[in-house]
Amino acid sequence: MGVTCSNVLGIVLGGGRGERLFPLTKHRSKPAVPLAGKYCIVDIALSNCINSDIRKVFVLTQFNSASLNQHIAHTYRFDHFSQGFVNILAAEQTLENPNWFQGSADSVRQSIQHLEDIDVSHVLILSGDQLYQMDYRKILEFHLESKADITIATIPVPAGQAPGFGIMKVNEKGQIVLFQEKPAPEKLEPLESTLAGRFSSDQFPAGKAYLASMGIYVFSKELLIKILSTTRANDFGQNIIPDAIDTYQVMSYPFFDYWADIGTIRSFYEANLDLTATLPKFNFYHESGPIYTRARFLPGSKMHDCHLHQSVISEGSFLDGSHIRNSVIGIRSRIGYETTITHSYIMGADLYETLEQIEENARHNIPNIGIGDHATITNAIIDKNARIGNHVVIGNSQDWTDFDGENFCVRDKIVVIPNDAIIPDGTVI
Repeated sequence: MGVTCSNVLGIVLGGGRGERLFPLTKHRSKPAVPLAGKYCIVDIALSNCINSDIRKVFVLTQFNSASLNQHIAHTYRFDHFSQGFVNILAAEQTLENPNWFQGSADSVRQSIQHLEDIDVSHVLILSGDQLYQMDYRKILEFHLESKADITIATIPVPAGQAPGFGIMKVNEKGQIVLFQEKPAPEKLEPLESTLAGRFSSDQFPAGKAYLASMGIYVFSKELLIKILSTTRANDFGQNIIPDAIDTYQVMSYPFFDYWADIGTIRSFYEANLDLTATLPKFNFYHESGPIYTRARFLPGSKMHDCHLHQSVISEGSFLDGSHIRNSVIGIRSRIGYETTITHSYIMGADLYETLEQIEENARHNIPNIGIGDHATITNAIIDKNARIGNHVVIGNSQDWTDFDGENFCVRDKIVVIPNDAIIPDGTVI
């Protein structure tokens, strides 16, 4: 193939119900969850594909896919004279298969008829809930040079983090010889790998590391179809990869840059708040590797008599006498007078309310979309189109670890206000 990325199909796995991100996934699929104020999670994998010259991409999903469909249809439109596309493949029941997707591998298996119609030689399978920037051409080059049957992107992790991942032991050639899903701490030692040659890293001066799977796989199209057609195993990480190690040459491609799994409320919250740092771990300002999203053509944000510190303010917002610290403010946000927001992610709104709608809100004693006056919000995620009244306090006043309220929930001590929720004046959470 050489590395002709026109011969590569990207498949982004949209995941299941996204239960670990609930309630952010109550009305949308996991890839459609808003990220960094103006993006969606799926934009990360798709932008990496585009920046790597991979222009043929399927996104597999089955839950709450309407908003994801809309986002991709408005965002990823390639030139009419190119062969590029980004297509949603939603789970569909057929006479041959009456079941929904049963796992990551099963989702690809159920889409084989679409895969067979695409003229490519290799398939790059990607997770849809990770934050990282990777030039996929490098892993494809490695796959070809090492004559691998399957290549897996791995990230070196210290022993303290290893039990949370699928850990892969490699030999001196980088071939994976052992795989253990979330090994207990006392079983880690036999899984330690030696990093050699161009894959040694200053992070591991002794050359030793535990290599965790990133959920990024390279197959030839022929081999992927063969494997999925001859086994009923449903998951790549738990079934397909461990079974392949004894039969095929499965290689590890270590990745040393920033990578975060943002599939939980805590990890999602921390990844977004890190963007407010002076030097964030993830770089949205990379000129040669931009992150693409829907062009909304919003005006600049208006800020009157505000105090802002280490925060990201997205376009189209109105801040009136607000105090914002270490927070991300999403598109079309409205934040009222003398309101204080600290260490929080405010996702913003999908639309601006008209004067008539605002008058109607007042008649029904309903807060406007956005955040009212004299509110205090700390350590929280406020989903899109939420209505937060005046003098509201959101900050986990009961010190819950996990809790489900009538119009809010707490996950790992982070308060989450769902999409379209109404928090009346004077509420204390």
